[in-house]
Amino acid sequence: MDEEFMKEVIEEAKKTKGEYKTPYAALIVRNGKIITKVHNEIKKNLDPTCHAEINAIRKACQILKTTDLSGCTLYATCEPCSMCFTAAWWANIPKIVYGASIEDATKGNRRQIEITTKTLNEQSGNKIEIKRNVLRKECIKLFERLL
Repeated sequence: MDEEFMKEVIEEAKKTKGEYKTPYAALIVRNGKIITKVHNEIKKNLDPTCHAEINAIRKACQILKTTDLSGCTLYATCEPCSMCFTAAWWANIPKIVYGASIEDATKGNRRQIEITTKTLNEQSGNKIEIKRNVLRKECIKLFERLL
């Protein structure tokens, strides 16, 4: 099931044409149903916090009318940065699934603070289940097309 949702998030990432070198997308799923499917909108909104994961969390909270996303899974084309991981933690998201790693994303001179979700999760008590490298090669191709 995780691979099917990752295919959806990869397709969403292809919509980031105006977001220079940022093929990031995310979706939130609850009970096997997609609640939100979004991509980066940093340049569109002139807001550096408009990462795909943040956008997905904001939208899911609005749709579900809660700040508690327990029972949801966050899917992302790339390993969430520290800001996005922390937002997922605060929203009580119990599982994150991603494709490319932060290390993969930093190739091609993309800026990124290289703190892994593994490190952040350990420091926060291992509250979140992390599933790495799901359709990793397909996610890396999203970055390579922009080099």
